[in-house]
Amino acid sequence: MASDFDLYRPSEEHEMLRDSVRALAEAKIAPYAAEVDEEARFPQEALDALVANDLHAVHVPEAYGGAGADALATVIVIEEVARVCGSSSLIPAVNKLGSLPVILSASEELKKRYLAPLAKGDAMFSYCLSEPDAGSDAGGMKTKAVRDGDSWVLNGVKRWITNAGVSDYYTVMAVTDPDKRTKGISAFVVEKDDEGVSFGAPEKKLGIKGSPTREVYLDNVRIPADRMIGAEGTGFATAMQTLDHTRITIAAQALGIAQGALDYAKGYVQERKQFGKPIGDFQGVQFMLADMAMKIEAARQLTYAAAARSERVSEGNEKEDLTFFGAAAKCYASDAAMEITTDAVQLLGGYGYTRDYPVERMMRDAKITQIYEGTNQVQRIVMARNLP
Repeated sequence: MASDFDLYRPSEEHEMLRDSVRALAEAKIAPYAAEVDEEARFPQEALDALVANDLHAVHVPEAYGGAGADALATVIVIEEVARVCGSSSLIPAVNKLGSLPVILSASEELKKRYLAPLAKGDAMFSYCLSEPDAGSDAGGMKTKAVRDGDSWVLNGVKRWITNAGVSDYYTVMAVTDPDKRTKGISAFVVEKDDEGVSFGAPEKKLGIKGSPTREVYLDNVRIPADRMIGAEGTGFATAMQTLDHTRITIAAQALGIAQGALDYAKGYVQERKQFGKPIGDFQGVQFMLADMAMKIEAARQLTYAAAARSERVSEGNEKEDLTFFGAAAKCYASDAAMEITTDAVQLLGGYGYTRDYPVERMMRDAKITQIYEGTNQVQRIVMARNLP
């Protein structure tokens, strides 16, 4: 075996990407993170910085003007942005979530029409699956699409839509044949400016306050028939295939938040003195840091392995257990992030409980990663049904 064979590590290009994204995030995104959280406002500075450096939607293929980044590169971008600001990391993450159904299943015409503006940074994409009475049971959705000549007319309500009101494009799942349950669900591209599209008030959330979460109302929204993504009745399958890939981006977000909390706590325990020495010299604190670092590294290895599988599946290899690995990465990384950020707050003591320090924000941001794109209870069901 060749001595220079890379058994198990990201390429040099991936590490260079990490360095560049980290530098950008620390210079252009981190300074606004606390303000974005405090004011619950969209992180426009982050969007501007990401677009200027072509990092807002790196997953878009080169054929449509994108960077054509692989799944691992996308993970690294999200991870490094999340390390300083969880809200901002949802810009590249949700752009992938919203547009991946188009990449996976849409006509070539639809891909050119919607992926090119996304790649340029002229538009953002959101994903509309959940409803007030259809969360974990997404197949129970009630939003309907009725064919009318050369158009489809959509009616319904979508809930928990990330970046709603900011995004220009929305992938919407709707029932086109109520008798077929999940096989009667189709996917469509809806535009923000389509007549009949409106948004609810922003949700008042525990964390990721800079990323707006709103309901999307569809009131007799008439769209051209060619805006259907794939064939009629294939929308639910596309939605589930999308989540197999994008749950890994949530793992990346959780991983980044956890890394940010550990990095801050490491510095703090070397500066904070009690009993005449830095608290980092006490074995109890060292054990906590060791456990935090161990969990992060385990989460990173699982997340990167899942990303590699995602890329191979995208290239046509279907024997990769992506459903299991995507669920496992999301579940483990988010559980670890919640534990690690909670420990970071503990290490800072009373200071960690205040908004003057970033770890309490990181703890609040971490919680959602256990919930969205499928709760971790649902992830365990998915894993059990897809044991490799």
